[in-house]
Amino acid sequence: MKELLAETAARAARYITGVDNRSVVPSADAIAQLRALGGPLPEGPTDPAQLLALLDDVGSPATVATTGGRYFGFVIGGTLPASLAANWLAGAWDQNAAMQVMSPVAAKVEEFVREWVLDLLGLPPASGAGFVTGTTMANFSGLAAARSAILQRAGWNVEEDGLFGAPAIRVVVGQEVHVSVLRALTMLGLGRARVITVPADGQGRMRADALPALDERTIVCMQAGNVNTGAFDPAKEICARARDAGAWVHIDGAFGLWGAVSPLYAPLLDGVSNADSWAIDCHKWLNVPYDSGIVVVRDPEHLRRALSWGSAAYLTQGTGREPWQFTPDASRRARGIELWAAMRSLGRSGLREMVERNCHQAQLFAQRLRAAGFTVLNDVVLNQVLVSFGTPEETRRVIAELQADGTCWCGGTEWQGHTAMRISVSCWATTDEDVERSVEAMITIAKAARGI
Repeated sequence: MKELLAETAARAARYITGVDNRSVVPSADAIAQLRALGGPLPEGPTDPAQLLALLDDVGSPATVATTGGRYFGFVIGGTLPASLAANWLAGAWDQNAAMQVMSPVAAKVEEFVREWVLDLLGLPPASGAGFVTGTTMANFSGLAAARSAILQRAGWNVEEDGLFGAPAIRVVVGQEVHVSVLRALTMLGLGRARVITVPADGQGRMRADALPALDERTIVCMQAGNVNTGAFDPAKEICARARDAGAWVHIDGAFGLWGAVSPLYAPLLDGVSNADSWAIDCHKWLNVPYDSGIVVVRDPEHLRRALSWGSAAYLTQGTGREPWQFTPDASRRARGIELWAAMRSLGRSGLREMVERNCHQAQLFAQRLRAAGFTVLNDVVLNQVLVSFGTPEETRRVIAELQADGTCWCGGTEWQGHTAMRISVSCWATTDEDVERSVEAMITIAKAARGI
């Protein structure tokens, strides 16, 4: 085991140190070589060292370099060194983070991380939190708490009696609602087609003046950080309206909530702390390994009641917080360990510097592309940039050729009638040099595609 782990560390280090010197995307040949990992399952055992060598030699060249400094797709962060190291150690520990008795260290670390996150993001300090796979499950969990609380007020126990015959719940979303919220509503039996959709402005912000009448059986789903523009719904106005009506406000803050760590961007989150539940990604801007997210609910009891599994004789409950009572799953890995490592290694100043640097780099992209004659479609308020290179066909051609080039990787999107390339800057490893190298490739490819 000792020799195998040492060899694993050497191979992993070689991959990481070489990631900036390779194409961001794998070659067609590297992808084709993946067939060597398939075929019939061997009848007998394979030596672990040989297996590791095969996986590295064939698998590593076929990866997308998302942990490097020039990947700007999908709001994917890299992996901080301390967080990766903690992930390896936690893997060696192989802890089941469901209950205190199963892993005292996992349970206690979750408590510490909960306190740090609530403090950093300016959320109510007594809130409950669950450590989940990502924002999709965080949205699911927060909306499950909303469903439970609203129906309990109406005299209905949804955990015991289900939704058949339950009082109706109205769900209000913005025009630019993320699909993960709609998926959560689908899984909760609230329906993605039954929502009331509020128009958005030119940056994708929900228009507070267009909100419908709200009441105590309404859930309002807001965004803190639009996935295309980075824009924030007007939380202060919407939360005030909701509170007066007794409605529940849930905020999808996958990456945008991390803006709260910087005095420069915290004003964008004015009023966000007045909501009732929040969904946060950690494998995005906090740069921990996949998969990692957090659901936060103002009243911990609403979250616990919505997700608690009841009891069984062999499941010994401790006197404090039992982690499994705040997540949809029971047995799960101790993902709080790498969160603790990321936050402890950076500290407040490091988190602030990372967020501010990425936002500055998004501005650099926008400035350089505008200066080259291309159209930036959004107000760059955070770390997202939308750019058009001309006609929809020209923009799509630029995106395809840039992705094939391998200098960097950006995806495409459709934004309010425009075809655009979407640049998401959210990796700790991205340098200004990475931005310059990437933007030069964009400009060169775009001018060639347009015959300039």
